[in-house]
Amino acid sequence: MKTLFSYLLSLLILGLVCVSKPAIGQAVHSGGAISGVVKDSVSGKPLDYITVNLMTDKNVAVKADFTKTDGSFAFRNLKPGKYTVVIVGVGYRNKSIEADLSDSTKKQIELGPVFITQSVTGLKEVTVTSIKPIVKQEVDRMSYDLQADPESKVFSVLEMMRKVPFLSLDADDNIYLKGNADFKILINGKPSSMVERSYKEVLRSMPASSIQRIEVITTPPAKYDAEGLAGIINIITNKKIDNGYSGTINVNERFPIGGPGFGGSLSVKLGKLGMTALAGGSQYNMPSTQNLLHQKNFGPEPTNLFQNGASKSASRNGYIGYEVTYEMDSLNLFSAQINLNGSRSDGSGFQRSALNGSNGILQGYEIINNNDGKGSGMDAALNYQKGFKADKNRLLTFSYRYYGFNNLQNSNLSIFDRINYETPDYRQINDQRFSEQTFQIDFVYPVKKLSIEAGLKGIMRDNNSDFRYSIFNAESKMFEIDPGMSNMFSNTQNVFGAYNTYQYNFKKWGLKAGARIEQTVVNADFISTDSRVKQNYFNVIPSVSINRKMKDNSGLNFGYTQRIQRPGIYQLNPFIDRSNPSFERTGNPGLRPAFVHDMQLGYSKSKKASVNFGIGYTQFKDLIFGVAVFNPETSITRTSFGNTGRARLISANLNLNYPITKEWNFSVNMRLAHGKVEGIVNSARITNSGLLYQLSASSGYRLQKDWRVNANLNIYGPSVNLQGTSNSMVSPSFSINKDVIKDKLTFSAAANNPFTKFRKYHTETSGPDFSQYNDRRDYFRSFNLSVNYKFGRLKEAIQKNKRSIRNDDVQN
Repeated sequence: MKTLFSYLLSLLILGLVCVSKPAIGQAVHSGGAISGVVKDSVSGKPLDYITVNLMTDKNVAVKADFTKTDGSFAFRNLKPGKYTVVIVGVGYRNKSIEADLSDSTKKQIELGPVFITQSVTGLKEVTVTSIKPIVKQEVDRMSYDLQADPESKVFSVLEMMRKVPFLSLDADDNIYLKGNADFKILINGKPSSMVERSYKEVLRSMPASSIQRIEVITTPPAKYDAEGLAGIINIITNKKIDNGYSGTINVNERFPIGGPGFGGSLSVKLGKLGMTALAGGSQYNMPSTQNLLHQKNFGPEPTNLFQNGASKSASRNGYIGYEVTYEMDSLNLFSAQINLNGSRSDGSGFQRSALNGSNGILQGYEIINNNDGKGSGMDAALNYQKGFKADKNRLLTFSYRYYGFNNLQNSNLSIFDRINYETPDYRQINDQRFSEQTFQIDFVYPVKKLSIEAGLKGIMRDNNSDFRYSIFNAESKMFEIDPGMSNMFSNTQNVFGAYNTYQYNFKKWGLKAGARIEQTVVNADFISTDSRVKQNYFNVIPSVSINRKMKDNSGLNFGYTQRIQRPGIYQLNPFIDRSNPSFERTGNPGLRPAFVHDMQLGYSKSKKASVNFGIGYTQFKDLIFGVAVFNPETSITRTSFGNTGRARLISANLNLNYPITKEWNFSVNMRLAHGKVEGIVNSARITNSGLLYQLSASSGYRLQKDWRVNANLNIYGPSVNLQGTSNSMVSPSFSINKDVIKDKLTFSAAANNPFTKFRKYHTETSGPDFSQYNDRRDYFRSFNLSVNYKFGRLKEAIQKNKRSIRNDDVQN
């Protein structure tokens, strides 16, 4: 451990030494200086690679430069005189600003934010909104502007994920990034308990109208933690806030699936004090769905298992997030945040099971399962950011964060109509608790066109699980705990890391490269059985992103990164879920991390049409798979997790947004990939491969009197995993919205899958000695109603910490 900390300290010192000499050369400037920041007048976002010319009063150019990635520019060592700053950007109108340095007592002129407008003339404001680019390619990420999509006023954030490049949703609303379920979700670049415990519940209740954009970071730089095989999803809330207040309120209803919900955001700025809040809640009701399962078991005595039944569930979820910032002066910024969330669920199910042999039925039973659960999570953070007079882009940040959640699940199973089945009624309780503390230091040191970042981080995690299995005693008429099938589990995971990142911009080239080192120490303790598991591993994680700007607002991007997947408590927890007596599910405390090498090459062009095309290659090692094994002695199929897999994925993606006319636009988001996976199942090597595809097409038309109609078509191909596949899905939807009060009050309605009431979700699973299929009939048709209201008017933006804690290294 001492060697590790010596290495981390040496790495940080090395990064600072590398910039010490240039810093000395820039410590003192003679003559005058003119500086400023160039921003887009619509989005307010800083613009990079914008040409800035410094002219004399005789219209002679004396200096020229490009803006940095944060939009800033500066001319130093200027002689006294009158100057004109001329800003020229492709796709933007030229802008000229006078700067007078003729007064010898005036050494510096700070122009502040300089807003430039897109070079679109003769169009009304509403037309500019309709052709505003929805998708933008940056050096290491792709961003989707929800405010430019009218359907953000009717759908939730989870539903809008279908339209974001690289993202897709399956039949159970699970998100996939580049076809992978292992990723991290951040809010405003920081982890939040609102989405770490159960992202589906919160994102379903979060109105998309309260979100500015969704960023998909496909090549996470070294400053991000190494976890997340596929990458990072960063949700940016509406935070362009000025002196005064501003807010959004959304009330919605979804039926017969779902229920009522509300959500909103509020921003307030009073001088140096700024506050933002995000809150919401919803109900999600799932009507009765039917299930049918058939399993064939091979061997000396072949059997057939038939199961059919129905289940329904309901859940309630609420969340609130609050952040406060205080700008002591231009160089010192304090901020704090707290996020709270909670959920409750209950459900019931009926199942009939029959195990048949060659001579008839061997075993049978019927079960009624009543279950409920509740969970809560919270996180709180403190940040201090220190700026420097010599360079406002030089930043030193200290951060601390606490995060914790509790999750309690209860199942009560009553068994009747038994045939050769002696297991009594039983109950199972799984009480999981998780806590985490994080300490972090970040330092940003820009030198001309080079920006250097370095940081140290420590994460201390504590997982605990108390699971109890109780059997009904017919004599005492009581449920009694079975010690042999119960256990208490404790798992600690400490991660120590350091990183260096270098970003260099030269003319039309942008380069971001770095490396992250991480030491992980794991201790697992089975308290009830007095057994332990210990792990200690060290990782070096490189990342490289290259961007090349070309003519006509086009560019090329290349990215390479290595990522790891650390198992979470759900995969480690040895609790055995016996909700279905014929199928058991359990975790594996001995899991090791999985690794991935990922390369992406992309092309983007933004003119009248916005086009983004990319190809990628991803290789996985020691993948954590859920492996299903059939036991012929007990006739039970048990699924556990193991580092048994290797895989490779070759993919291509296309995103196109095209305004056909001023009123009519069209967009398409598609992905095509071929995946191959192999692993060990019950001592046998299994290989599976297949073509994966996903397409989301959308078209909207703006009618008179502020009406707008939209149509969407989503097509999802079959999934491929180690032991099986699932079927494809076609999902159309239609929506309409009306601005009742322009830019203030909007009414929206949508119909999802109006032509199909139910959908059959078909999955196939196989192993060396069994094969099975499972058909589930779900409600598919649903309707949405939504009212969205915006209020407030602001003038001066709230300042945020540019660096804070990002814990993105543990799987959801």
